[in-house]
Amino acid sequence: MLLTALRLADFRNYATLDFGPAPGLNVFAGPNAQGKSNLLEAIAMLATGKSFRARREVELIRDGAARAQIAGQARVPAGTIALHASIVRTGSGARKSFDVNGSPVGFAGFLGRARVVTFIPADLQLVAGGPALRRTFLNGALAQLSPAYYRDLARYGKIVQQKAALLRGAIAPDRALLLAYNDELLAPGAALMSARAAFVAEIAAAAGGVYARWLGARERIEIAYAPNVPGAESDPRAAFAAALTANVDAELRRKTTLVGPHRDDVRLTIGGRALDAFGSQGQQRTAVLALKVAEYETMRSRAGDAPILLLDDVLSELDAERAGGFLAAVGTYEQAFLTTTELPATTPNATRFRITAATIAAC
Repeated sequence: MLLTALRLADFRNYATLDFGPAPGLNVFAGPNAQGKSNLLEAIAMLATGKSFRARREVELIRDGAARAQIAGQARVPAGTIALHASIVRTGSGARKSFDVNGSPVGFAGFLGRARVVTFIPADLQLVAGGPALRRTFLNGALAQLSPAYYRDLARYGKIVQQKAALLRGAIAPDRALLLAYNDELLAPGAALMSARAAFVAEIAAAAGGVYARWLGARERIEIAYAPNVPGAESDPRAAFAAALTANVDAELRRKTTLVGPHRDDVRLTIGGRALDAFGSQGQQRTAVLALKVAEYETMRSRAGDAPILLLDDVLSELDAERAGGFLAAVGTYEQAFLTTTELPATTPNATRFRITAATIAAC
């Protein structure tokens, strides 16, 4: 996939922008607060329909404007696709709308038409942070790859919220209703666990190869799916049903949901030792880089088309050896966008730009 045109109107600090990215590695340099991250955020929204950093989507609309617009054109195996997202200011916040090739679509119909892999400084917490970060990583990739996964995720999330509200109620929960919720959770929950197990197995193999290429045989990274439900790896539906039944009384007593894929995790180790507890900062950062490259390679393999890689200010977190190895790898990709405050000494196969006050110029 190649993004060939990007147009912005009243998005963040961009009043207007009409930009034609190059194939390969696009490097954007400039001081902070000039619009580098905003540019990558806009590209990501053309794939995911969501911001990777805004707490409230009204923040995406330029001060004083009523609406922000993002439009892009990309080459995909089937031809050319035109994507458009609009964020309109409302009394209570903002409302989004989408269209594909000029026809309005809902969020589910927009998600995944283009695919991106993003890497922002906050992603360095994927190793040391809580399980929710790693679940978000899995959900973000799988929802772009599979409409069915997104539907299962949305359905499961809605039911588990209803179940949680029932358990938290001021009066004793209706046991029959709780069991009904458990029955409804089985199909989407089992589908999520099955999809996650297969995806983690693929990225584990890819990340192990990437890590070895960068660091040789000095150390080995292991990545494993850690489902909350015991036995989910062999038969997720049967295991989930058994776990739900076994925990009914405990959930009623503790007034919270105790089992299910909303409590899953991904385990990262080096030499059999937990990376978050025993890995150095350099090892943890390299592992996250390998994980993101593995996500890219797995998405490309599954979809038969390379996603767009978005790298926001990640070089500042790496030493020279790791930064050089990473740039050498991404320089061969179909299309990648990298932001930095200072241009690297060497950027092989890169097209360079400078961003100043939301203006892009070649350099």
